[in-house]
This record gives sequence, structure tokens and C-alpha cells, in this order.
Amino acid sequence: MFKDKILLITGGTGSFGNAVLNRFLDTNIKEIRIFSRDEKKQHDMRVEMNNPKIKFYIGDVRDYNSLNTALQGVHYVFHAAALKQVPSCEFYPLEAVRTNVLGTENVLNAAIANDVEKVICLSTDKAVYPINAMGMSKAMMEKIMVAKSRHSGKTVLIGTRYGNVMASRGSVIPLFHEQIVQKQPLTVTDPSMTRFMMTLLDAVELVLYAFTHGNSGDIFVQKSPASTIGELAEAMKIIYRSNVEVKTIGTRHAEKLYETLLAREELAVAEDLGDYYRVPADNRDLNYNKYFTEGEEKIGQLDDYHSHNTRRLSQSELISLLNKIGYAG
Repeated sequence: MFKDKILLITGGTGSFGNAVLNRFLDTNIKEIRIFSRDEKKQHDMRVEMNNPKIKFYIGDVRDYNSLNTALQGVHYVFHAAALKQVPSCEFYPLEAVRTNVLGTENVLNAAIANDVEKVICLSTDKAVYPINAMGMSKAMMEKIMVAKSRHSGKTVLIGTRYGNVMASRGSVIPLFHEQIVQKQPLTVTDPSMTRFMMTLLDAVELVLYAFTHGNSGDIFVQKSPASTIGELAEAMKIIYRSNVEVKTIGTRHAEKLYETLLAREELAVAEDLGDYYRVPADNRDLNYNKYFTEGEEKIGQLDDYHSHNTRRLSQSELISLLNKIGYAG
């Protein structure tokens, strides 16, 4: 699929972009374009990778013109650029709108204008029943993608939604590691809080699965196991043979007890593909008359798909997964 093709990754200097590069650089892809606004991260990546297949474009998804230039000749786009930190989006919600909502519209408009074949938009479980600005902005991003897909012509627009990516920047696992190294207490918000556990490789594979199997307007979700934060802290202690205290500090502002990957309304129409769910686009029009006489009975009989009712990782499975991503003591 990617032979002699050009792929552009927005926010390409982040954790996901690095994972894609590691996955693709040794293939027969023609070129990977890294589009981001951070020249320091681009410089570091350029020096580390030292590969002529990688091209770097300084720009911001908030600026349509810089996107339009970078997308000329591009076949595929992985749209990963976003403001992802919950606290910063809470304090600056309009910044989240400008990047996650309006920035996505710029990406999609520029991709359509440049006859890009496929765009994969990366979303988050926080977009389902959002209680914080980051989740709300990502929910709007998904709605924009679905709405654009109805009129995107030859450009196929697809969404992916995933849970916590283990050990990604700003996540709790590197924090626990640092606290253990410093012999400080592990600060746990609520030991019973659950989160989906996905590796960066899982995130890349989800995007590639959506790329291969998706129709325009679809959203794909990978079925993922979960762990409590308390169990995660104990697993980190076992790996590093640490006896530091686990200190409960209480749930932070705009944080949920558990995250949801699929609402029951989505599950009612979702296609179960084994390891994944595909949620087809809602292609209803503005003629609402028929919806006063038709409905979906099974919605009331379903539960959401969330981190409290998915498969729970055992302690040994959690330790094995942590070892797999480089936390081996």
C-alpha cells in the first residue's frame, strides 16, 4: 500500500510520529514528511534518524497555508497534531479549540484541496462523554471529520480512537519511574481508577488497520485491556524492587474514574471485527421527521465499552507489558 507513496504526519515529532518512523523507514515507502511547529524537536529527530526519506516541514495546523504547501504531492496523512494535556486545555480551552478543532478542519480542507487519498485522524477515549476541554475538543474533531467525509470527494477520511498510550510523554508510567529513581512516594490519584493500556505499537497498528479497512467517516477502536492505577503502581514497584510508599493524592480536576472507548449508542451500530470495532459514519440528513417514528430499541439494553468493564490485566500480564515497552528494572 505504501510503496512509492508519500506520507505526511502532523505532530510528527511526538511519540506517535517516532513510532511510525520506526515502523516504516525500512519499507519501500518513498518519503515521510514530518509536519510540526517545534524546530528543536525536528532538529533532534533529523540528527538521530539521519535518513533521506524523512523530510521536515515547519508549520502549525492552525495555519492553512503552511499545511497547503506541505501537502503538495502527498498521498496519505496521519493527523496526530493536538493539544493533549488535560490541565493545559482546561486553563486555555480556546487554544484547544484552535489546534484540535480548527486545526483539524485546516488539515482536512488542505488534504481535500490537494487530492490526498486518505487521512487518518487520531482521537482519544476522552472524546466519549467528555468532561474536560481536551475531550470536548477531540469530540468536535471527530464530528468535523465525519461531517467532512460526506463531501470529501476522492479523499477518504477515517478516525481512530484509543485509550492511554503507555509511557507516552506526560503519562503516569514515566512519572512513576522517575519517582522510584528519586526514592519518592508514588503519587496515585485514586487506586481504583482504571485506564485502558495500549502500547505505541498498538496505536500504530490501529491506525494501519483503519487505513486498510476503513470507509470514509468510519471511526475505529481497538479492544484493549485495562488496569487500575493502584495495580500499575504496585507493578512498577515489583519491577524495580522498590519499597517506596504509594501515596493517594485524590482525583485531579477534570479527571474521570474510568474512560470510555465506545458509548452504548455507538455500540448499537458498531461492527465487531474481532480485535477492533468499526463505527460507521452517521449519514443522516437534516430531515428529522422519520426519527420521530423510528428508533433503536437495543440501545437501552447495552452498556458502554469502558475501562471498568473491559478485560482486566493480571499483575503478571501488567509486568510483562511494562517489560515489553522498556521498563525491565
